Amino acid sequence: MESSIGKDGNGRFPLSGVVADCVKRWFKDTLREAKAGDVNMQILVGQMYCSGYGVAKDAQKGKLWLTKASRVRSSVWKVGDKRPGYNASDSDSDESNEDS
Repeated sequence: MESSIGKDGNGRFPLSGVVADCVKRWFKDTLREAKAGDVNMQILVGQMYCSGYGVAKDAQKGKLWLTKASRVRSSVWKVGDKRPGYNASDSDSDESNEDS
């Protein structure tokens, strides 16, 4: 396992370090897909930047990615301030339930 985290006295990696490393790799993979044009990944990158999840918090970059995605999907702004992984379709389904 290639990692920048150090092992503890028992030769194990601390769980917090493993999770942090996974989150950073998830961001990198998501960013690659977002740059390739995947709208769902663009939304996720925007959420990750806005919340600082897996990357340094940067609201300006987050809004840029959300703006890019909003050109294809208008519901993007409903999830811009939500936790990473909150799907625009989740928000749409919430609204339809309220209308009933």
